[in-house]
Amino acid sequence: MSIDSLLQPFQHFGVNLGLSRIVNLLATLGNPHHQVPIVHVAGTNGKGSVCAYLSAVLTEAGYKTGRYTSPHLVDWTERICVNEQAINSDKLCELILQVQTAINPNEESPTQFEVITAAAWLYFAQQQVDIAVIEVGLGGRLDATNVCDHPLVTIITSISREHWQQLGPAVAHISREKAGIIKPGCPVVVGSLPEAAQKVVISRTLELKCPIFTPKPSRQINQNWAEYQKIEGSQFIKYPLPLQGQIQLHNSALAIAALEILQKQNWQISEEAIINGMAKTKWPGRMQWITWKQQKLLIDGAHNPASANVLRHYVDTLNTKNITWVMGMLATKDHGDIFQELLKPEDKLYLVPVPDSNSADLEELAKLGTSICPDLNFCHIYQDVFSALDAAFSATDNQVVLCGSLYLIGYFLAIS
Repeated sequence: MSIDSLLQPFQHFGVNLGLSRIVNLLATLGNPHHQVPIVHVAGTNGKGSVCAYLSAVLTEAGYKTGRYTSPHLVDWTERICVNEQAINSDKLCELILQVQTAINPNEESPTQFEVITAAAWLYFAQQQVDIAVIEVGLGGRLDATNVCDHPLVTIITSISREHWQQLGPAVAHISREKAGIIKPGCPVVVGSLPEAAQKVVISRTLELKCPIFTPKPSRQINQNWAEYQKIEGSQFIKYPLPLQGQIQLHNSALAIAALEILQKQNWQISEEAIINGMAKTKWPGRMQWITWKQQKLLIDGAHNPASANVLRHYVDTLNTKNITWVMGMLATKDHGDIFQELLKPEDKLYLVPVPDSNSADLEELAKLGTSICPDLNFCHIYQDVFSALDAAFSATDNQVVLCGSLYLIGYFLAIS
């Protein structure tokens, strides 16, 4: 039996925020989440790479480290890792079956995300991990990961307007949801936030008497190395930075700040472990260079205005005059704001569907793209990502970038 077929029955429950179902499910399973010390990471963007840095360093430091992230790019098993190794497919099927037997047929059914989250907690408890790095799925307060009363460290990477359909229309609403992972007395590491979001988060930390840390972004030393100033004092750590884009100076600083807090809690994490762990960090599908049909292709899952801004900033550093965008987006995204961040005069836009997803209407996207940037060199719709890439590479010397949805990137990586 495949993981997909086991999870299929829960798919139609969609996003249904709330903690009662997951709490009941975990209780029936023996509360595995109570056996696992965690670092809990929320944010609009950057949370995945922060989890990747933390997991790599803690593994390097000799701790048996769980990592739970979402969504996956190619395979469900990517979401649940121990010491950087994805769970075995057969083991994940076994865990999902175990979770299914714990579901009370007389109660509201858990969502697909709640089932896979319960499987992750179960796996980490069975593996007796020393620590787990847990990424929030959506929001925070009512997210299925938000079941631990006392995380070692809580991190909020960034806050911008995304998933507003579920979290509320304004940044202040979204901030309240993300700040919902903050727990009484637990240290909080916070990234650079808009003023409205910062007020909400600081107010919550004061209310719950939490120490709050806002590390400075690291400083780029050369192409591959950065320097982080410790939270207290004037000491610095120089470390390699394998992930691309200036935003990683922010994200890596948040991860190292959290590691500093763990050190104060007597976790044995040497500077050498930080340096080697950072060097080994991988986070595929985000600002990643690959070779496709002997051509250099940049792929990135940028799927909201803030991540589109980061991607545009990065491609502007590449000394390439114009960009050829091969893009697919989900119907639920802020298409206009994303185009506004990405498109510049003389760029080319190749629009494609996102397979097996609620893909945006391509005719509408084409109209919107040309109205937002009337000076596009080219805008056209293609049946699929591969015909668009073939056309893009044969028609241009521009840098080609594939982006717009992690689901599109996952589909591309699975097939190419």
